[in-house]
Amino acid sequence: MERDNKSTGATMEFLLLGFSELLCLRVLLFLIFLIIHLVTLAGNVMIFMAVVMEPSRPPMLFFLCQLSVIELCYTLVIVPKALFSLIVVDSSTISFIGCAAQMHLFVALGGAECFLLVAMSYDRYVAICQPLHYTAVMSEEFCLRLAVACCLGGFAVALGLTVAVFRLPFCQSRHINHFFCDVPAVLHLACTQSYTPELPLLAACVLLLLLPFLLILTSYVCIAAALLHVTSSVGRCKAFSTCISHLAITSLHYGCATFMYIRPKTSYSPDRDKMVSLVYTNITPLLYPLIYSLRNKEIRGVLRKINLSFYREML
Repeated sequence: MERDNKSTGATMEFLLLGFSELLCLRVLLFLIFLIIHLVTLAGNVMIFMAVVMEPSRPPMLFFLCQLSVIELCYTLVIVPKALFSLIVVDSSTISFIGCAAQMHLFVALGGAECFLLVAMSYDRYVAICQPLHYTAVMSEEFCLRLAVACCLGGFAVALGLTVAVFRLPFCQSRHINHFFCDVPAVLHLACTQSYTPELPLLAACVLLLLLPFLLILTSYVCIAAALLHVTSSVGRCKAFSTCISHLAITSLHYGCATFMYIRPKTSYSPDRDKMVSLVYTNITPLLYPLIYSLRNKEIRGVLRKINLSFYREML
């Protein structure tokens, strides 16, 4: 296929096909996605407010607050554009710069979440394996540095990946068979048959997925080894129960990300990718607040206080 050189990057546009094959279901899909989006926003805002209003804020709550902010931004980068394209027929075009910005923010926020999950696993490691030093190690200043490092790391890797992708020659067909500018969908438009364009994506996967996963795995191997020395089965269960929420979120996040990005270009399937993307851009962010509000006793306690305060004010 030939590269179209008639338009520059400033004037180039892409067409997001989205769910164009389901035109008869536009209204139904819009309502479903809108409800899920609003519930997701409400859940993450609720956790964010609950943590902010808590005067004594342990490290895990601090990281959970950052996770909620990331999820809020994550969904706002993708879902509003997808919703708008469902309800307005001629709104599926996106500029070259807009597509690059959306990809960068999406990858950056996802990468920051990967690094944040490492920080949360380290918090569990210190809490279980070094309980006497927990307060000194996980100080407020150290947690703040970890949070900043997570965001900067995600944005740096995402910037390199986005620049590498959008420097590629794109073919005349600029129809992205997706509802947002995801990396595999945009790479599919590149006018090259070699595997060279996939190298930046592979490097990003190593930095954002493989390396954090290995660090998380190391933390939990150390935690498991420490729990083996606990004689009381009740004590082991109690310690491990503090990790269940983190393990559930880590499994969801890395499961979807691994399926989407760690694979060759030849296995690209637009329809399958769109369905998986629906899960990790809509369903997964919805599940995060539910998992932590149900499993984390500190969050439950804070929410209970807020409900009691609200009830007293109403009376």
